[in-house]
Amino acid sequence: MMGTGPMIELNAVAVDYLVQRHGFRSIKAYLTSFGSERLLERKRILHDVHLSISRGECFGIIGRNGSGKSTLLRLLAGIMEPTEGSARIHGRVAPMLALGVGLEPELSGWENVRLCRLLMGHGTGDESGVNDYVRTFSGLTEKELSMQVKRFSTGMMARLGFAIATATDPEILLIDEVLAVGDVAFQQQCYQRIGELKHGGCTIVFVTHFLSEIQRICDRAACMENGTIVKVGSTHEVGVHYHGLLGIPV
Repeated sequence: MMGTGPMIELNAVAVDYLVQRHGFRSIKAYLTSFGSERLLERKRILHDVHLSISRGECFGIIGRNGSGKSTLLRLLAGIMEPTEGSARIHGRVAPMLALGVGLEPELSGWENVRLCRLLMGHGTGDESGVNDYVRTFSGLTEKELSMQVKRFSTGMMARLGFAIATATDPEILLIDEVLAVGDVAFQQQCYQRIGELKHGGCTIVFVTHFLSEIQRICDRAACMENGTIVKVGSTHEVGVHYHGLLGIPV
């Protein structure tokens, strides 16, 4: 159910980080370094990124480690602003950027559900429906959801995070590698939910290292390399290009 207007528009986007030039030889050197720009240098992580994603499209992003995929998703989530260029996001975003990101470890599972709802602008209405969904989808028990998240296993965090992100039919869903953590049954459950959201008009951006996952659920894809998008097209075209970068015969 793809619409005509883009939900995500990136035009000549660049993102810089400030990184430390060198290490410190002593604690004194570290403590006296604050505020000194000479010890920092600007490193360009993303450069000249152009991208347009339509409403209801499931768009995959693939690339090697360090290619800029996660930084691009953080930009789409509004965690950072572009250093150059423009990024226009037309809709309410539900991010699953990495395992545990967005979850407060000192709070319980239920407290995280309420906090995330507030941060996503949903207020406190219809809490019972959301709680029922989170409990059912995650498969976590009442006792587990009442525990501090810092005591969760990686699989439990993935279950809670995905349940929270998909509980309220987001307009834009960002997924970064998290499906690789859960067991096969939970992965199938997530794919089914992604299909439901896509059918309902949700725009999905899906980052993974696995081409088979992109070919399974995505309409189009992009391949990233050295901080920019080097190929946009069908999942087959992008797969051929990605395999070429890896030196894998098609």
